[in-house]
Amino acid sequence: MNRHLRTLTAGVVSAVMIVALVGGTATAASGRAVLAGSVPSWAHSSAYMGRVSGTESVGFRVYLGWRDAGAAAALAYSVSDPRSAAYGHFLSPAQFRKQFAPSQASVGAVQRWLRSQGFRLDYTPSNNLYVAAEGTVAQAAAAFGTTFGEYRVQGHTLRSPQTALSVPASLAGTVTAVVGLDESAALVHPDATGSAPPPAVFKNAPPCSSYWAQLDTTTAGPDGTTVPEIYGTAQPYAPCGYTPQQLRSAYGVPSSLTGAGVTVAIIDAYASPTIVQDVDAWSANRGIAPLEANQFRQVVAPGTFRRPQNPAQDPQGWSGEETLDVEAVHGMAPGATIVYVGAANAYQDLDAAMNHVVDAHLADMVSNSYGFIGEALPFGYIKPLNDIFIQAAAEGIGIYFSSGDDGDETGGIAANASSATPDWSASSPWVTAVGGTSLGVAADGSIAVETGWETGKSSLTSDGTWNVDPPGAYLYGSGGGTSRLFTQPAYQAGVVPSSLSKYNDPSGPAMRVVPDVAAVADPNTGYLIGQTQTFPDGTTAYSEYRVGGTSLASPIVTGLMADLQQHRGQAIGFANPLLYSMGAAAFHDVQHVADAGVIRSDYVNGTSAADGYVYSFRSFDFTTGLTIKTTVGYDRVTGLGSINGSQFFK
Repeated sequence: MNRHLRTLTAGVVSAVMIVALVGGTATAASGRAVLAGSVPSWAHSSAYMGRVSGTESVGFRVYLGWRDAGAAAALAYSVSDPRSAAYGHFLSPAQFRKQFAPSQASVGAVQRWLRSQGFRLDYTPSNNLYVAAEGTVAQAAAAFGTTFGEYRVQGHTLRSPQTALSVPASLAGTVTAVVGLDESAALVHPDATGSAPPPAVFKNAPPCSSYWAQLDTTTAGPDGTTVPEIYGTAQPYAPCGYTPQQLRSAYGVPSSLTGAGVTVAIIDAYASPTIVQDVDAWSANRGIAPLEANQFRQVVAPGTFRRPQNPAQDPQGWSGEETLDVEAVHGMAPGATIVYVGAANAYQDLDAAMNHVVDAHLADMVSNSYGFIGEALPFGYIKPLNDIFIQAAAEGIGIYFSSGDDGDETGGIAANASSATPDWSASSPWVTAVGGTSLGVAADGSIAVETGWETGKSSLTSDGTWNVDPPGAYLYGSGGGTSRLFTQPAYQAGVVPSSLSKYNDPSGPAMRVVPDVAAVADPNTGYLIGQTQTFPDGTTAYSEYRVGGTSLASPIVTGLMADLQQHRGQAIGFANPLLYSMGAAAFHDVQHVADAGVIRSDYVNGTSAADGYVYSFRSFDFTTGLTIKTTVGYDRVTGLGSINGSQFFK
């Protein structure tokens, strides 16, 4: 290893080591190895509701860390960094396993111990990263030396160990984490596979524009409502939903680039039972080629927990996520192959799906439109998934995560709710976190306006006044913030201002900041998708409507990266070292735009004009009370900015 590589590696390896400070094993006087950090921060006494029945079933995974984890991280970074002589020299899954996977002897020791405790073993993947098992709460309490309680968290009643887990001292250094004994995974949200029924119908209400400011409030609504001027001028009506052609034009994608030869994986929970027919209908309406039979497939990762569909996990909403993700990627990269990997639930099976994509090298890049609120998670959820991301980088697979739709999360369960906190997994230094913008695409396909997505809302009352004066009350927006877990990765050094990287502690080390890049996410300037929906009379039919969120921005950016990979003719892999080295010209520097927004018309019943209309002003780049701001240069709403194709694709 040369000195230059050693210097670059230090920034990334230290980012992983910060996590290790709150986890790992320590041998207690009892001869047991304690898994520090195995009790989630939300399991505190004030939220305690009572003990968990010992007969309750529990499924969990015992994770083993990589052999020589530091070397794995160093290699993963070196093959991802354009300044390294090893750049692009990715490993195959077999090569990675040979160098870094836990030994068969280590796996065997874990398996024997679990069997001795009465657990049923389910599955161990080929990279030996974990051993999945099932049993009862009573068995888990005895095996891991703890008791279990129920806690009320964010409207959920969740199980958690009440004291740190422990394993036999003989497994110290072998077992790094246990996932599933606490139910932190229930806090995942968008941002045999159980297919959800079609979601309830939502339809755009008129008036809406085909392009930016085509219609404004000098035009009365369909019910005769005249919306008053705001900031002394008429306001544009929201777009009906942008088409792939409009977004490819706005972001400057050359017509010759289609993502051909690139495979994109999409990971969500559950699945849409009508995805193929919906994408075909949507593609026909957009004038783009449908997905060919060999261009799309759906996969269930082996060894995922097979449990009944859980209504509490909103399977209908996840159905819409698959539709959005597939149509966004296909729209930006119509020649790319898409692999949808569905988890059988929204719990730890999402991690198993990611591990399957990476260890089987199913794709060149992966888009993920979900996340946890903040970083207040036990070590057992952070370390194992971060290990999978390191394997992905070593193999040349890029991982993209939406940054979240709740701004700086100051109202969430973050460790310190007084300051901006990014969501996990977007905060990992091994993923590309995608933030959101509010976007106006002009009639000629150029960008008329683009600013940070943070939305304020004012509703028009029956007497023609606003319930809250514009810019209104905060509604939602692009997630971002400064991590409390990961030090600054090398690629952000010199680009991210110290005022942001040291935001939480000016005297401490520079930390990872989120997001990295951004794309359109504002639901009021969003993307037009098509999906089979359930109408009030119980019938189902295909319908199109506008959607948004960073769950849109992530597949949009992933599709654009597929175009870039086709252009380069070689795998990009983990993209951040490349993105941060491109220079400012490769991105639109998304900046604050004052006194801007759109008027949105909605059906009262979400379906038809039968019950009338409601009107609201949705302001752009709302700032009141938020700790993250859209600024000149890098910021915690849009990162480096959105893609400027005229330079980006050079």
